[in-house]
Amino acid sequence: MCGTRAFYVPGVAPINFHQNDPVEIKAVKLTSSRTQLPYEYYSLPFCQPLKITYKAENLGEVLRGDRIVNTPFQVLMNSEKKCEVLCSESNKPVTLSVKESRLVAERITEDYYVHLIADNLPVATRLELYSNRDGDDKKKEKDVQFEHGYRLGFMEVNKIYLHNHLSFILYYHREDLEEDQEHTYRVVRFEVIPQSIRLEDLKVDEKSSCTLPEGAKSSPQEIDPTKENQLYFTYSVHWEESDIKWASRWDTYLTMSDVQIHWFSIINSVVVVFFLSGILSMIIIRTLRKDIANYNKEDDIEDTMEESGWKLVHGDVFRPPQYPMILSSLLGSGIQLFCMILIVIFVAMLGMLSPSSRGALMTTACFLFMFMGVFGGFSAGRLYRTLKGHRWKKGAFCTATLYPGVVFGICFVLNCFIWGKHSSGAVPFPTMVALLCMWFGISLPLVYLGYYFGFRKQPYDNPVRTNQIPRQIPEQRWYMNRFVGILMAGILPFGAMFIELFFIFSLDIVEFIPSLLYFGYTALMVLSFWLLTGTIGFYAAYMFVRKIYAAVKID
Repeated sequence: MCGTRAFYVPGVAPINFHQNDPVEIKAVKLTSSRTQLPYEYYSLPFCQPLKITYKAENLGEVLRGDRIVNTPFQVLMNSEKKCEVLCSESNKPVTLSVKESRLVAERITEDYYVHLIADNLPVATRLELYSNRDGDDKKKEKDVQFEHGYRLGFMEVNKIYLHNHLSFILYYHREDLEEDQEHTYRVVRFEVIPQSIRLEDLKVDEKSSCTLPEGAKSSPQEIDPTKENQLYFTYSVHWEESDIKWASRWDTYLTMSDVQIHWFSIINSVVVVFFLSGILSMIIIRTLRKDIANYNKEDDIEDTMEESGWKLVHGDVFRPPQYPMILSSLLGSGIQLFCMILIVIFVAMLGMLSPSSRGALMTTACFLFMFMGVFGGFSAGRLYRTLKGHRWKKGAFCTATLYPGVVFGICFVLNCFIWGKHSSGAVPFPTMVALLCMWFGISLPLVYLGYYFGFRKQPYDNPVRTNQIPRQIPEQRWYMNRFVGILMAGILPFGAMFIELFFIFSLDIVEFIPSLLYFGYTALMVLSFWLLTGTIGFYAAYMFVRKIYAAVKID
């Protein structure tokens, strides 16, 4: 027999609870698919514990806008609670001022969701949908779905109602142990049923316990933004045993449908990609198929020696561009992005980026982008030398700062607006300083290192000679004009961005800051996607042209 050792990744190890052990309920943030601005839990007048403690967060959690904090909910393992009152002093209800009432009403009209966690499991709301609406009740098929968090409130007939009672339903899995040992429990699901109950319908005693109204006799708790409002914040706890094991407890959350997915936008992007691929394939096939077939005929070698068509530019196709430093810098940043995305996808496929490790994906992406600077610098340096560049130090600095500088500048401007809205999505100043230190302390030296070795390496060999005198470009037709080409080439990117903007301006509530924020994120995604696809397309076209000209042996 051989001995083995095993370990748990920090933060994903199971926690065993005994009977009546405290299960801490923490708050993460408030989110909305309309405004795209997350807020802290205590930005609204919820009941607070005696001491507010924030959890230490990693880089990804901070960038996502998570602010994990403790709550006054008292939950014990496998212990039922029918109704408990929060922050009740001498059985007096909570009074919301006019300013607080207006803020709560504004968050409800903006469709904000509250996100809580228990044992690192996010809370979910069960939705039961019936597929057969016209049939009998017995024939209706019930489809159970879940959505992240719970709604802060709802609106009916131009009135605003707040969910002030939370019915927690926690599922546990009993671990099989020997007879002499005490049973342990593991939390495997966390659900909530939010309710709105009017102050007058709740009966509260001296022990901070309450009695819920029976059936549909109660009325919802209305929030009037023009005056003070009195209400109770209450909750109940119910435990159920489940056959789901701890290792499979995330399956329910991974199958949830995200309300922020724009399927129309995704389909549009896929159609654009296939449309461009089809056009490019047709051009290549129609242009090159006949010429290559003629070059492959041995009996017509003398006739094919005459240059015509696309072969006329063989002496200029590998000529260095006007700005070789910018081209090599953009391609180096594209290689850096490509390597980062490739490794992140590979690591995620291996299951090492568990959803229980909050912010792990974004943290890994940030650090990998910094460390992949050596590969981006190497590719940019070798290409820069191939394009007959000489100022390699300036080229390395341009590679390390051009694309990250544009991204950092856009994010900084957006961050200033988010700061003005007091959103938790705003990156704190210390985190921004840390990102700058990572940029100039890790990425910049690695780009210089890769650029140095790439510039010293042998440049790429071109299959044909480049003429010393550039070929004269004949007068072009009007549709071959540079500005017309820019407009025609920009139709497809504009179409992709227009779809995103359509979702912004089709909202019922449109504000300047959320629209600007969403537009900025869309611009960053378009820029990154353009840089990534442009890099792959450049290298693919470069290798394709090399093979074509090498095959026909033009010299």
